[in-house]
Amino acid sequence: MEVACPNCKATVVWSAASEHRPFCSKQCQLIDLGEWADEVKAIPCGANSNTQPSELPDIEDIEALLAQQSDSFFK
Repeated sequence: MEVACPNCKATVVWSAASEHRPFCSKQCQLIDLGEWADEVKAIPCGANSNTQPSELPDIEDIEALLAQQSDSFFK
């Protein structure tokens, strides 16, 4: 089976011999990794990209919520 390299679109044989599959080379693999790291590529999550994520709760708030749970919650 042959596939197109996601980066440069070169033909890649999909087999154990193709070390960097689905990429044609280590260079294309690293370019793709860099795009994910720079958030050029992302998996859509349905959130509006213009909104800021809500702040995480403080550890004290988390501990208070956990203290309210029954013992069966932790089993």
